[in-house]
Amino acid sequence: MDRTLHAVTRAGDDVRKMPRPEGRALRAGVLAAVALGLLLPIAAGMWETLRAAFGHFPTIGATGPSLAPFADLLDEPGIGRAVLLSLWTGVAATALSLVLALGLCAVAYHRLSGARCARLLAPFLAAPHAALAIGLAFTIAPSGWIARALAPLLGWDRPPDLALVGDPWGLALIASLIVKEMPFLVLMLLSALTQIPLREAMATGRSLGYGRGLVWMKVIVPQVWPLIRLPVMVVLAYSLSIVDMALILGPSNPPTLAVMLTRMFSDPDIFRLLPASAGALVQLGLVVGSFAALLLAERGARAVGLWWIRAGARGSSAEPLLRGAAAAGTALLALGALAMASLVVWSVAFRWPWPAPLPESWSWRAWQMASGGWDRAVFNTLALAGLTTAASLVLAIAWLEGEDRARRGRAGWAEALIYLPLLLPQIGFLYGLNVLFLRLGLGADLFAVAWAQALFVFPYVMITLSAPWRALDSRLPRAAASLGAGPWRRLVAVKLPVLLAPLLTAAAVGVAVSVAQYLPTLFMGAGRVATLTTEAVTLSSGSDRRIAAAYASLQAALPFAAYIAAFAIPALAFRNRRALLGGAA
Repeated sequence: MDRTLHAVTRAGDDVRKMPRPEGRALRAGVLAAVALGLLLPIAAGMWETLRAAFGHFPTIGATGPSLAPFADLLDEPGIGRAVLLSLWTGVAATALSLVLALGLCAVAYHRLSGARCARLLAPFLAAPHAALAIGLAFTIAPSGWIARALAPLLGWDRPPDLALVGDPWGLALIASLIVKEMPFLVLMLLSALTQIPLREAMATGRSLGYGRGLVWMKVIVPQVWPLIRLPVMVVLAYSLSIVDMALILGPSNPPTLAVMLTRMFSDPDIFRLLPASAGALVQLGLVVGSFAALLLAERGARAVGLWWIRAGARGSSAEPLLRGAAAAGTALLALGALAMASLVVWSVAFRWPWPAPLPESWSWRAWQMASGGWDRAVFNTLALAGLTTAASLVLAIAWLEGEDRARRGRAGWAEALIYLPLLLPQIGFLYGLNVLFLRLGLGADLFAVAWAQALFVFPYVMITLSAPWRALDSRLPRAAASLGAGPWRRLVAVKLPVLLAPLLTAAAVGVAVSVAQYLPTLFMGAGRVATLTTEAVTLSSGSDRRIAAAYASLQAALPFAAYIAAFAIPALAFRNRRALLGGAA
């Protein structure tokens, strides 16, 4: 009898594990949509860039193949310095962001849960890159808040003659990238820490006489590194090819390679498109080469780490380093918060003499002057955020639901597919994609910009939603199925309501990513689709700080509102449930 029951149970488990036909169909449909909407545009854009890089652009009368575009690129003034600046700022910002994120997690991991940390870091995640860069420019400028605070101590009767914004070493750009990317890595680290036996590893290491810092360096970091390798590569690729922050805070003569290429692509001389395309391949080579160097460094660190572990040194020698990294990370986050506050203050300042810490008089004049031109920019920004976020959210839900119905987890190739747009430099394929769209009759309109933005919005929405979706208790849909609910009813009546908070968080992330997009809007819109981001970057080089601050403040307000809604709506929707739980307790 027992053998019979065991056989029946085992057979039932095997049946539940078998993929269902509707699951396979949904999964195939989603993969086809992702391939056609994501992979094909990227591949086509890269192909067009590759052809132009080798001198084949029949539209302007260039028929290759030819290496002349690369020769013209080498003759470009400052090209060597631009490449070195890109490598220096990108690698330094990524390495420092990772070190500071590790320090923050090592010092405060036992006090910060994932949800609480997400709320604390939400302002930095929501802040668009351009808005944060403009705020930092206002804060660290010779007439900014930091200089005003130091003026009485150092006896400055006028702003110091220091190149703090646009410095030739790119230090301001590195600092801004750290402020923006470090919170992202902290969240990725906290998520990875939940997937390893952290407390057991820490207790075992401490019982063997190792300090907390050495346990982190010798035991914890080797376990979490494989889980955060892809996010670190995303940060590295973005830091190497950033344009909007580099335009605002980076060196200008010469600029970083991505900025130089953007100017070449926008040059009135259409034949400059050929060396610009060659430069886009060089930019791609920098990113790929940096990935290879990272993987080689990983192998070297593994060998050194094994030697270090076998040496058996104990004590607390690593703890001061981790605490110093945590203190530096906290200071940079405070600088970021100060930068966002400076946007609001500058947007309503009227008379602000040196070295007063606050304006002597206030005015809404900047908002009134800006309101005459931002209505179209606000509409385009909201429309693009709504279109790209809704499409990405639907596609992500369909992808994850297809996995559930097909009873298959995410494959390695699917992980690479999701991260692919984030691992490639945008300038490497966006102009080629623009050329392809024009050939297909898809002009520089809102639809073309939305499609290009969705290439980057969908991966972030998918990454944000996948972990909570897979953590959902499988007994809930199973109980609904036992009551006769079909797969679509289980999705609508059980899964989506339970996952309301993660869904809204993913939507908020999508809105923040869409609002922050600069290059996709610039290239695919051809200057005809103005958004708050493109306007803020343009105004950042103007003489009126107040107008630029007003645009940047409004640009930052939209993602902030999305994050506030993502946190407030579930709290309001589930308030009765919390009251019942509190009464039961």
